[in-house]
Amino acid sequence: MGMIEEARRGIVTEEMREVAKSEGVSEDFVRRGVAEGRIVIPVSPYREVKICGIGEGLRTKVNASIGTSTDIVDLEMEVEKARQAELAGADTLMELSTGGDLVEIRRRVIGSTRLSVGSVPLYQAFVEAAQKKGAVVHMDEDDLFRITEEQAKAGTNFMAIHTGINFETLKRLKHQGRHCGLVSRGGAFMTAWMLHNEKENPLYAEFDYLLEIMKEHEVTLSMGNGMRAGAVHDATDRAQIQELLINAELADIAHDAGVQTIVEGPGHIPVDEIEANVVVMKRVTNRKPFYMLGPLVTDIAPGYDDRVAAIGAALSSAAGADFICYVTPSEHLALPTPEEVYEGVISARIAAHVGDMVKLKKREGDLEMAHARKELDWAKQFALAINPARAMEIRRQRLPSDAQTCTMCGDYCALKIINQHFKF
Repeated sequence: MGMIEEARRGIVTEEMREVAKSEGVSEDFVRRGVAEGRIVIPVSPYREVKICGIGEGLRTKVNASIGTSTDIVDLEMEVEKARQAELAGADTLMELSTGGDLVEIRRRVIGSTRLSVGSVPLYQAFVEAAQKKGAVVHMDEDDLFRITEEQAKAGTNFMAIHTGINFETLKRLKHQGRHCGLVSRGGAFMTAWMLHNEKENPLYAEFDYLLEIMKEHEVTLSMGNGMRAGAVHDATDRAQIQELLINAELADIAHDAGVQTIVEGPGHIPVDEIEANVVVMKRVTNRKPFYMLGPLVTDIAPGYDDRVAAIGAALSSAAGADFICYVTPSEHLALPTPEEVYEGVISARIAAHVGDMVKLKKREGDLEMAHARKELDWAKQFALAINPARAMEIRRQRLPSDAQTCTMCGDYCALKIINQHFKF
């Protein structure tokens, strides 16, 4: 019996109990959320994972994506990226390799982490077609479903599946056009395949078969966003909205079939359109968990896109997004290093917390930090910090002569002065 069926029967599973305890909500709140499709808990019958609840009323979660490319294939580096993502506090991991031995890379990454691991089976199917048959457009539909099942059996907990790309979506894309084309690899692969073969997307046409695989192996379905904008000037256009509508309808079918489902959102959005995107997504999907890819709010800051995405992620979380995909400083420039993966996760975690301060009114940690600062309690300040090691290292490098203060104000520390003359 799957998670949704148990929740519908009133059964509170051990996973639901863990989520309730970690989030500070009731067990029945989690059970009802799962039963109604507002909360998912990625699991796998093939491996034990750190339980993570994603959805309405829960803390905004952060995903870190790693993986090789055709230019850089370094298995040990990918394993180290997984370690750094977990060390930095990521809630989930996605393994998105397109270069090297894809099966072995995924096996090693999955074996190196306790986090739920996601994948995009479509990548492997198209890469193998290019390697064995000369072009991605020669991908065989049966191979796509075979690879999906193989990745499920390997212990993948959730999968981004590009179900919302169909001929109607492509019609919208063609009629409106794009300033920056398609930036989703999955979207580009599937669009090219459909146009070349003059056939419907098999993930859409054979959706019932896809659900059989997902349900049998308890994989959470993440409805891929192949038409997402790669430039702020393409945000919220017809192709994106058309894909969302299709995914919303398919998400209801998946949930009715007992498959836990997430719906993915767009990637580049100006700040004045973020709330509208979240509200529309939540409304049309009947409040399914919303996975926002970034979003990046400007296109002119390469090298600092982790900060750009943090702005978008904070606003998205505050508006109701449940799950965000981090962005590293090397986005648009190069494959990230382990150090950049770590920095990307920290930036995304800060953004998620900022959003939760609004969405969930969770500000207790900030209040504790305010008190610790007033009391010049440095040990407590470090303990409350999102990245204690970074905070301690900065202070250690520039120690003050008075251990109570810091070198920003030195002898004229406002807090020390007022503490000597006034008690709040």
